[in-house]
Amino acid sequence: MAIYELDPVDAISVAAVGDPGQRRFFLLAKGSGRTLTLGCEKTQIQALIVRLHQMLEAQKIETPEEAPAATDAPAPGDPEWHIGEMGLGYHEARHMFVLVASEGAAGEQPEPAPEDLPSVRFWLSHDQVATFSKQAESVLSAGRPLCPRCGLPMDPSGHPCPVMNGARPIF
Repeated sequence: MAIYELDPVDAISVAAVGDPGQRRFFLLAKGSGRTLTLGCEKTQIQALIVRLHQMLEAQKIETPEEAPAATDAPAPGDPEWHIGEMGLGYHEARHMFVLVASEGAAGEQPEPAPEDLPSVRFWLSHDQVATFSKQAESVLSAGRPLCPRCGLPMDPSGHPCPVMNGARPIF
């Protein structure tokens, strides 16, 4: 199994390609003389942002009210692989976050053993976490607007709102 170490990360960001509702998401990172483009799901990025905020709070790490300006992510190329699993930790002695991303099985091919799949460890400073979080949030919010009644994404043509069908809001 190939384990890549970006220690430390020079830059990390999220990019989205395509029209809202049809976007493909990518995690882009540079560090240790290497550039990585990994495919991912929007829900993985959403969960990562939530977890980053929880860990910042749990570690009692002060982040500036205004994080450094989030830069636009470069256009992604073809991903080296698609992320199947992500994990997040905090290294107390180094005062750094470590994000681990492992490849997931794609398509309907037989699933390889987990130890045969590549993974990468991204080492991030507190400032990089704050900047990444803001940048990722801005990419995610550039998608489809949310319905004010049910909270689900709306297509330009509208959507079948469950609240309008007599259901309770999803919030």
